[in-house]
Amino acid sequence: MKQLSELKLKVLDLLKEDARRDANLLATLLGVTPEEVAEAIAELEQDHVIVKYATVINSSKLDDEKVTALIEVQITPERGRGFEAIAERVYLFPQVKSVYLMSGAYDLLVEVEGRNLKEVASFVSDKLSTLESVLSTKTHFILKKYKQDGVIFEDPEEDRRLMISP
Repeated sequence: MKQLSELKLKVLDLLKEDARRDANLLATLLGVTPEEVAEAIAELEQDHVIVKYATVINSSKLDDEKVTALIEVQITPERGRGFEAIAERVYLFPQVKSVYLMSGAYDLLVEVEGRNLKEVASFVSDKLSTLESVLSTKTHFILKKYKQDGVIFEDPEEDRRLMISP
């Protein structure tokens, strides 16, 4: 694994906050030239440190809300490939948004998105649970997102306290 320069680490931090920042603004914030920033970003993309620029969406503000579930999966690792083979089979399903290898009571945490509860339940029962290495699943449906990727979704509440004057 390659050690990143201080400039690249600072660029990453600023892009994590807001990926729409251009090289000129980043250069101003960091006290370097736009060319240095553009070169750092290009290298980060080429080295697959930056793999995607994404938008955080507050789905509660949309009419077509999707159902998201987090699924705890216990598996039997494959001889010679460990958890990699089953993780690969799981993440190739289009419904799967994220897969994490976990420590603790279960092995994989799988984030799944569907149009409705029935679609997610069908995925778990027909596709995920039937994989040979899967021992058990436990599904948790996300009811409301308060914060994601550092972004708070709640509108700030108005202060309703009465003003006290001396």
